[in-house]
Amino acid sequence: MARLLIKTAGVESQWLDLKLGVNHIGRSPDNDFQIAHPTVSGAHCEILLTDASVIIRDNDSTNGTFVDGRQVKEATLAAGQTLRLGDVELVVETTEVTVAIPKFINPELPVPPAVSNDGAMICPRHPQSHASYQCTHCKEVMCDACVHRLRRRGSKVLLLLCPICSNPVTLIGPPPKKKKRSLFARLGETVKLKITRAIHLNQR
Repeated sequence: MARLLIKTAGVESQWLDLKLGVNHIGRSPDNDFQIAHPTVSGAHCEILLTDASVIIRDNDSTNGTFVDGRQVKEATLAAGQTLRLGDVELVVETTEVTVAIPKFINPELPVPPAVSNDGAMICPRHPQSHASYQCTHCKEVMCDACVHRLRRRGSKVLLLLCPICSNPVTLIGPPPKKKKRSLFARLGETVKLKITRAIHLNQR
């Protein structure tokens, strides 16, 4: 930021770091920068700082405002110039202005779920399965295998919960199909049941 350096000894403030806009300078404590020196007027001058220039204006001070030894009513300041208010000498150290532009951070949007060729959403954790549930809170989609089931021991399922945020999920498609047992599996269970009964009868 633009800065003035006071070279005159005995003045309490040595640095004047200018702010954007109008900077009031004088002996009065009501100024933005107070220079408590008897040759400086109460409201001696003002310095206008913009992003393009630094302009000083004298406020009809008693002992005048000088730039490089020349008395001025208004002048544009450049780095390296000498400024004198009454008998107080200052050096224009820099006229650079740094304008900080706040960064705007876009909130992260949820990634849309992938869609299969038949138009059904795909579970992000199980790409081979269709998403059949969606969380009511975080809007995450999931397949039947991802859903957490809250149930009492030996009873039916009480709640279906999201694996991400543990909020309830709702069905967004047809209920997942139960795998059909093959004919051989059913025959095997039937044979196994008959053998078990025969063994039980022989033991009587």
